[in-house]
Amino acid sequence: MAIKTCLFDMGNVLVHFSHSKMCRNIAAVCDSPEADVKTLLIDSGLQWQIERGQITEQQFHAAFEQHLGKSVDFAGLKHAAADIFWLNESIVPLLQELKALKLRLVLLSNTSITHLNFIQDNFQVLGFFDDFTTSFEAGALKPDAKIYENALARANCEPQECFYTDDIEEYVLKAASFGINAEVYTQTDKTRQALQSLGVAVADN
Repeated sequence: MAIKTCLFDMGNVLVHFSHSKMCRNIAAVCDSPEADVKTLLIDSGLQWQIERGQITEQQFHAAFEQHLGKSVDFAGLKHAAADIFWLNESIVPLLQELKALKLRLVLLSNTSITHLNFIQDNFQVLGFFDDFTTSFEAGALKPDAKIYENALARANCEPQECFYTDDIEEYVLKAASFGINAEVYTQTDKTRQALQSLGVAVADN
């Protein structure tokens, strides 16, 4: 079957990111020790709650104020939590080629509303995509089956007509269990080779 839809992860595929930078940014805004921020944000799972859509941005903010015992600027916290990304420039020409080939592009990402909005506001890369499946809207994080089912519903084709790339092998293997042609993302040239092997007429580089 010919590939009709390409599913892309966002973090460390379309854009690179750093959770460590998020902790540093928030610690600076809150004037609090970075270790305290990490305890709440990562160790307690607050970041995964907002990525699942279990809490709102307002509840995320309230959790910081309660944990730190002080007032925290809402806009400053949102910016600090989101200003952690930089573009994977090598992926842009590939997305342009796939659009020129009339393939459908669907985002499949574990992300929060805060991060998605920041990326849309600061980068053009998501403008190539026809539809988004995000964990906060799907109410599930990869590798939960629910988020893949959501993405396949947006793919508008059979799983065997989909290609998916993600930097995390566990998530790739789960996609493959649905019949999706899935590859671990390491570098864009490798993704091009994987697409070529599936009959997609992209250039070598």
